[in-house]
Amino acid sequence: MKLFKTLWLAAGIASLALWAQTPALAADDLAAIQKAGTIRIGTEGTYAPFSFHQAADNKLVGFDVDIGRAIAAKLGVKAEFVEGKWDGLIAGLNVNRYDVVINQVGISAERQAKYDFSKPYIASAAALIVRESETGIKNFADLKGKKSANSISSNFAKLAERNGAQVVAVQGFNDAVALLLAGRVDATVNDYLSYLDFKKQQPQSKVKVVATDDSAEFGRSGVLMRKGQAELKAAVDKAIDALIADGSYKEISERYFGEDLSAKLR
Repeated sequence: MKLFKTLWLAAGIASLALWAQTPALAADDLAAIQKAGTIRIGTEGTYAPFSFHQAADNKLVGFDVDIGRAIAAKLGVKAEFVEGKWDGLIAGLNVNRYDVVINQVGISAERQAKYDFSKPYIASAAALIVRESETGIKNFADLKGKKSANSISSNFAKLAERNGAQVVAVQGFNDAVALLLAGRVDATVNDYLSYLDFKKQQPQSKVKVVATDDSAEFGRSGVLMRKGQAELKAAVDKAIDALIADGSYKEISERYFGEDLSAKLR
């Protein structure tokens, strides 16, 4: 009898150990979103022209914000934006602060190992930005031993580091350019569309782009979501296709960039 109890206890412990090592099934986020009638979207709110606050009324606007609202409408729900700093934005998915992140998150293999992405909803490039007077930095390789202002953990920061730069942490594009113009850094690696918007707003600013990298890691961004969300991914992908087909994407794109960027997604 004692032997039987010992074997039974050992079997029970083994079963518990096996259960603990088995990944739990992912919750159905799409069903939860539809039940709530709201999709919670994580974004920075400080990253023009993608996600920022208008000076006039402090309203949250931007390309990513409008795309998020349009996707929500296609899903039949409302968009609720939850703002956070970039260095903790993606991790917010892990603690269920929001359902997705729409904030120019580049589709990289490293991120795909931990999260799911929708199909790309915008294509851009990484731009190497320097002062107009700079003559020693002409390509990414020239960053070796230089200082680059970047948001920590961003793909752009990793590109700078891979080329030998010392990354100086900032919270966003405007902070990076401010440090560059003040002579506190030698460059910033950042989004090319953000650069175009900045030059449109401040055409006299003494900065220039000397090189770009449009590989998928830097050039294509998707809607980020928790791993294993096949139904949510399919619904968001369908929504993106519908926005392009009905002209909504074109309207949003022209509002912020003066051109239809959907052709770059094909």
